[in-house]
Amino acid sequence: MNQTSPVRRALGRRAARSLTPAVLAAVLVAGTAACDSDDSSTQGTARSTRTVSAEPASSPTATGSPRTQEDFAASVSADVERNRQKAVTTLKGVEGKGNAFDDVSVNGLPVAAAEQFRSALVRVTNPTGKAAFYAVRVEFVDASGKVLDSVVLGFPDAPPNQTVSQHANSRKAAGVKSFPRIAQAERG
Repeated sequence: MNQTSPVRRALGRRAARSLTPAVLAAVLVAGTAACDSDDSSTQGTARSTRTVSAEPASSPTATGSPRTQEDFAASVSADVERNRQKAVTTLKGVEGKGNAFDDVSVNGLPVAAAEQFRSALVRVTNPTGKAAFYAVRVEFVDASGKVLDSVVLGFPDAPPNQTVSQHANSRKAAGVKSFPRIAQAERG
């Protein structure tokens, strides 16, 4: 039998250990060279992809749109006023509490002594199967029941089976202990 001497075995292991880094480096170099080849028809050789698009004709400018914050506020105010006017017209022919009195609720909001108006949150729940316009009259009354102010709100296109809300505000009821109540509500 051909037995290897202990000295030769030790030298063989050292040689294997010294060859391992060299072999590993050669494999890495070969692998890198394979990835850098121009042959992109095989899998695994794709390079990073960049999408190049043409420069825009003009860059966006830092200037805002021609519509200003004041224009937007005026537009919203005009829309609210149109809805209020429609609600006033709708409530003119209504006798009693109206056909939607049970669809509407109101809650007074806390008042600070320095506030210049009294506010109430008015909620309308549309129980019908289609969107509807609601006209609501909210009265602010004092402890004796005297009406201090009456505010009309219009709720355009209240969605079916959903609740929408708006604030009713009164300057006349400011500074006085008052309570909001629904006077009339009409579904148009």
